[in-house]
Amino acid sequence: MISRRNASIAKCILHKVGNKFNSTKNAFSENEIHFDEASYDLMLPFLLRPFGSAVQSYRFNHHADISLNEINTYSSQIFTDDDAFIETSKHIVKHLFEQSNSAQIKTGDVLVVLFEGIEFNEITTNALGIFKIENKVNFFQTYLENNSYDVVVQKGISSKKVDKGCLILNQSDTEGRIILSADNNNYDAHYWTNHFLNIKYADDANSHTQQYIALCKDFSEDVLKTSYGNQEQNNFLAKTIDFFKDHETVNVETFKDEIFEEDKHKTLFDDYKKSFESEMDIVIRNQFDVAEAVVKKEKKKIKTEIKLDTNIQIKLDIDAPEASSEYLERGYDEEKKMHYYKVFFNAEG
Repeated sequence: MISRRNASIAKCILHKVGNKFNSTKNAFSENEIHFDEASYDLMLPFLLRPFGSAVQSYRFNHHADISLNEINTYSSQIFTDDDAFIETSKHIVKHLFEQSNSAQIKTGDVLVVLFEGIEFNEITTNALGIFKIENKVNFFQTYLENNSYDVVVQKGISSKKVDKGCLILNQSDTEGRIILSADNNNYDAHYWTNHFLNIKYADDANSHTQQYIALCKDFSEDVLKTSYGNQEQNNFLAKTIDFFKDHETVNVETFKDEIFEEDKHKTLFDDYKKSFESEMDIVIRNQFDVAEAVVKKEKKKIKTEIKLDTNIQIKLDIDAPEASSEYLERGYDEEKKMHYYKVFFNAEG
C-alpha cells in the first residue's frame, strides 16, 4: 500500500479512447491540464485513493522479453524524459484502443498522470498513473436566466472512485518495476490487467496468501455449498480463516489435515486445486508465508450467512468456526416436507 501524504501531481493530461469494434475513434489533447485549486484538491485523492489499501502488487509480464511490454516501455520513457510525456501518453491510449476487441469494452476518458512524492515501503518515489473513466453520472446544474434560477441535467465524472487505474512506481525489486492496479468495472477480467498492462502478481507472500484464499472461497462455493449446503460451506471458510490467523506459514498438507475430517474431502480439494490452477494459469505453492494484511482484507469480503427461502437469514461468526457444528443442527421434517435448522443458545443478545 502507498501513502499519499506528500504526493503531488506533476503532470496530467486527458484523452478519450474509442473502441475499434464499433468504430468509435480516439481523441487526443495537445496540452496538459492546468488545475485550479479546487479541482486539484479533489483530483489528487480521487486518483490515489484506490491504492491506499492495496496489499498486492504486480510486475510487468511478456511471453518473450519484458522489454517488449508496451506499458513498461512507455512508463520508462516518461520517467527518463519529461518532455516525452504528452506524446507518450498518446501512445498509451493507442495501445489501450488496440485492446478493445469486443463490443462490451467501453469507451471513456483516459487520464495519464505523473505523480511525485509517492511513499511505498518507506521509500519516496515518483509514479505514473493511468486511469480510465468509463461511467458518467447524472447531476443537476443550476443556472440563472431571466432573473430566475433553473436546473439542467448534465453528465460528469463521479469523484467517488475510478473505474480502472494503475500506478506504476519508478521503483524496482528483483522481479522488476512495482505496479498497483484497480478495476472496479470488472466486466472483462483480462482486458485491463492481461491485455493492456500485461502484468502478473508478484511472487511474494501477499500473492500466495490471496491465491490460496481465493482457491478456498471458490472450492466452498462450487463444491461444498453445492454438495453439502451452506452450513458446511461457511464452516469451512471460518476454519480456513482461523487456520491462517494461527499459522505464520501455510503447508497444504497440514491445512488439509486440520480442516478436513474425511479423506474424501481432501481428495475433492486436491482435484479442485488442480483445475483452479489450470483455469487461473497459476501454480499454488505447497508451502508459503502468510501475509496478515491480506488475511484481514479477505476476511472482510467473506459472507458467512445462510439465506433461506422463508425470508429468514442465519448469520454465522467467522471468528468462531466451531460454533456452527456445535450449536447448529440441520434436519428434515417429514410432516412439513421441509428442511430445518435447530439453533442452541443460553441467552439472547
